Amino acid sequence: MTGPDHLRATRVFYDAVAADYAERFHDELAAKPLDRSMLAAFAELVLAAGGGRVADLGCGPGRVTAHLRELGLSVYGVDLSPRMVELARETNPDLRFDEGTMTALDQADRSLAGILAWHSVIHTPDEQLPQVFEEFERVLVPGGHLLISFQVGDEPLYLARPLGHPVALDFHRRRPDDVAALLDAAGLPVQARMWREPDDRGMETTPQAFLLARKA
Repeated sequence: MTGPDHLRATRVFYDAVAADYAERFHDELAAKPLDRSMLAAFAELVLAAGGGRVADLGCGPGRVTAHLRELGLSVYGVDLSPRMVELARETNPDLRFDEGTMTALDQADRSLAGILAWHSVIHTPDEQLPQVFEEFERVLVPGGHLLISFQVGDEPLYLARPLGHPVALDFHRRRPDDVAALLDAAGLPVQARMWREPDDRGMETTPQAFLLARKA
C-alpha cells in the first residue's frame, strides 16, 4: 500500500485507536531507561549545537514531545491523525501540535535543529523511505540531529483489530544497517546506534533499534 492509500490507511487506523493508545502507553517511558537515555543524548546534542526548533514527527498523543520539552528542547509535534493531534493538545495545552505528513513537511529549508521520528516510520513503505529521509535532510540545519527508532526484523507485521477496533495496518520491521545506509544516502550519516531486546512486560515482541544521525 503506497501513496495516498497508505496515508489514508494510517490516518484511519490511528484515529480509531487514539484514545485507547493514549491511555495504554501514557507512562511507557517510565519503565524504559535505555529509551530515555537515547532521548537524553539527542536532547544534549541539539542543545550543545546551539539549540533551536525540534520536531517530533509522528508524535501521537504527545507523550514523548512533552518529555523532550522537559529535557530543555523547544519542541513541537506533528501527526497524521487528527484525533491524535486533538488528544495531544488536550493533554499538553502549552505545546504546539499540527496535523501533517513526513513526506511533505510544512517547514522551510534548514529550519529545524533536530527531528525525532520515534517509531513513526514503521508504517512507511520501503520505497518511500528515501523520500522521507530526503525531507528530513531538507528541513534540518547543517549539523542538525535526527533520532529515529523502529522495530527490528525482516518481515512486516499485519496488525488487525488492535484493542478491538475494526481497523488494520502494516508495521514495517527493518534492519539497522539497511536504515543507516538509506540515511547516509540522504546526507544524514549515523553517529551512534543502539539495539535492545524486547522489554519483559509483554508489550513488545521484537528487538528495538535507535539510530542517531547528524546532517553533514
